[in-house]
Amino acid sequence: MTLSDETISEVSEKTGERKIMNNKKIYYYRIFDDTEKLNYLKSSLAHEEVESWLREYEKSHQQYLNPEFISYLRERDSEAEIIEISDISY
Repeated sequence: MTLSDETISEVSEKTGERKIMNNKKIYYYRIFDDTEKLNYLKSSLAHEEVESWLREYEKSHQQYLNPEFISYLRERDSEAEIIEISDISY
């Protein structure tokens, strides 16, 4: 699990300048599902909260798949999303 502070900002359409709206903690997690697929998850929920929702999810699902869990989590956290990681070589 990696923790990061992310500043949410918006750009003014008139002047083009950035307006800082607030500081919000965003958490990044590595998650594996039942197929042993690795994904990365971005969420505004702390680790304990994600674990709690995972336990609730597992009660009603026979198989744990990352995309399905993240869809479930997104109902509780609008910031939740899978982060796609790809290699760059040069």
